[in-house]
Amino acid sequence: MVEARHTKYQRLIEYCSGLPDESCAVVHPCDRVSLEGAFEGARVGLIRPILVGPRARIESVAREFGLDLSGIEMVDTPHSHASAEVAAGLVREGRASMLMKGSLHTHELLSAVVARESGLRTGRRVSHCFVMDVPVLDRVIIIADAGVNIFPTLEEKVDIVQNAIDLAHALGNPQPKVAILSATEEVNPKIQSTIEAAALCKMADRGQIAGGLLDGPLALDNAVDLNAARIKKLDSPVAGRADILIAPDLEAGNMLAKSLSFMADADAAGIVLGARVPVILTSRADSVETRLASAAIAVLLVHHRQRSLQRALVGNAA
Repeated sequence: MVEARHTKYQRLIEYCSGLPDESCAVVHPCDRVSLEGAFEGARVGLIRPILVGPRARIESVAREFGLDLSGIEMVDTPHSHASAEVAAGLVREGRASMLMKGSLHTHELLSAVVARESGLRTGRRVSHCFVMDVPVLDRVIIIADAGVNIFPTLEEKVDIVQNAIDLAHALGNPQPKVAILSATEEVNPKIQSTIEAAALCKMADRGQIAGGLLDGPLALDNAVDLNAARIKKLDSPVAGRADILIAPDLEAGNMLAKSLSFMADADAAGIVLGARVPVILTSRADSVETRLASAAIAVLLVHHRQRSLQRALVGNAA
């Protein structure tokens, strides 16, 4: 049965609106779309925005589109690079628990996030996930990496997979099914992505990737369609049932996500993982629901990490 568009996102937003809101540094919100996204996130109770950018430009946009800035914290900066650096500083100071991209380039924001001395690095590679609401599917699909790592190495793919699994856990899926995509479900020495897919699955068998069921290589059809998997006689708990699709490279992941958006009426909420806090990546073409869904996912991630830390502390005390 085909669900109406936005249905899964609406349930997600409604659930997260009932959680405590989180402080969010909105980086350089100097156009209508990014400023309204911050206002809407605050209105539904997801975030407490801190607007980081040139005050005069933000106030001008707010006046032009009738947005009331009273009661909203602002941090004045001279330009977009400074906005990204100051926003990262707010996270380090504990004043913000997530970042939201405004009207600056993605690479400007992520450069501040991954800066060696002043950034928000962890031991994990930073990677991007789309959480896709596809009307013809009964579940959300996570696609990685479609926005950060261009031609990831096998080592980098380990972190890309683990970040996506951790995201699925935060979304309430305790053991997501992960399909490592290629053009075929057979290991072919001439197709590097099939070899890396097989290696990733063996690494999961040995505990180097945890928390999910991996299979690959899998072609897209037999990753998401049970009938296609049966025709190919694939005996796998993942084939036809995948919750996470790991693309061989950014080009493939980006085209897959945009194909679903523009030809299958899907929505794509973007989030960057692997840093100290979630980074909400939105596009100027995103709908209001997609922007709110991205914020809701970030809120879930923050609360999931807090619960995990509390459990770890209790375990250590015991």
